[in-house]
Amino acid sequence: MKAIIPVAGAGTKLRPHTYTQPKALIPLAGKTILSIIVDQLADAGIQEFIFIVGYLGEKIQDYVREKYPHLKSHFVIQNERQGIGHAILLTKEIVGDDEIFIVLGDTICEYEVPSVLALQGSVLGVKRVDDPRNFGVAEIEDDGTISRVVEKPQIPKSNMALVGIYRIRESSFLFSCLSSNINNQLTSYGEYSLTDAIECMLDNGVKFQPFKVQNWFDCGKKETLLESNAKLLKKFGSNISEDHQFENVIIVEPVSIAPGCEIRNSIIGPNVAIGEKTKVRYSIVTDSIIGSFANLDDIVLTHSLIGSDTEVKGESRSLNIGDNTEIDLGES
Repeated sequence: MKAIIPVAGAGTKLRPHTYTQPKALIPLAGKTILSIIVDQLADAGIQEFIFIVGYLGEKIQDYVREKYPHLKSHFVIQNERQGIGHAILLTKEIVGDDEIFIVLGDTICEYEVPSVLALQGSVLGVKRVDDPRNFGVAEIEDDGTISRVVEKPQIPKSNMALVGIYRIRESSFLFSCLSSNINNQLTSYGEYSLTDAIECMLDNGVKFQPFKVQNWFDCGKKETLLESNAKLLKKFGSNISEDHQFENVIIVEPVSIAPGCEIRNSIIGPNVAIGEKTKVRYSIVTDSIIGSFANLDDIVLTHSLIGSDTEVKGESRSLNIGDNTEIDLGES
């Protein structure tokens, strides 16, 4: 089996961070989005990966080669962003007739990968959502099989959203449907969609069954990324490197603090992830992600996403405040 991870997107909703860093390498709970995905699959025994790269793709390649030298990794370049369906078709020559496990590069879910691998036939990951109109949607029959999939339906007949996890045994059939859709310029919302190719397979008699993921962590924009960071920190637990310099520091768990950090006279946490060799002085940081080699001085941060190699200095204040007083100094 080969795992395919498309990571060619520009991540426009996470700018300015994605101007210099691929979305898949954004830090999350002391890891990266990509490392969480790869670790899940590798721990289940998958050893061959195909990464579809594009924007800042060299950073993805460098990261994978450094962190996962033991895996067999291929890199396919998608020069024109024409959709996930187009991206998957680019892997055809590498895949051959092998079974494939596709996980979209911003999809972090809680599920048992070995259990999914043990299921018979092809399967799609699903999760019940309140408003499925922004997702691919699976319509499920009484016998538990999937009868239809639709990309972002305006009038959904199901609230079971496709979460971006696909195990497909009939890979040759998938590539045939992808080729047919592209040759006939069959697009959804201006892109060649993987959902349309799966619908083509269903129309031609291929059976798919759903599997429900326990949790689905949204990493698409700042607010949901920070929310996912908090949930994953609670799941993984605190991870504070022994290689640190702390002086007069209060830690409110859960937090993740990478090696080489220097923190003095500060309060950190809860729900804070700090990258390596970052310096924090006279600051309070809660519910935030701080990159590597950052420098925070005399600042109060909450619900913040701070990039690497960043310097943030606060404004010193002298206040004389009586009892029973509430003061809002303003939000940035």
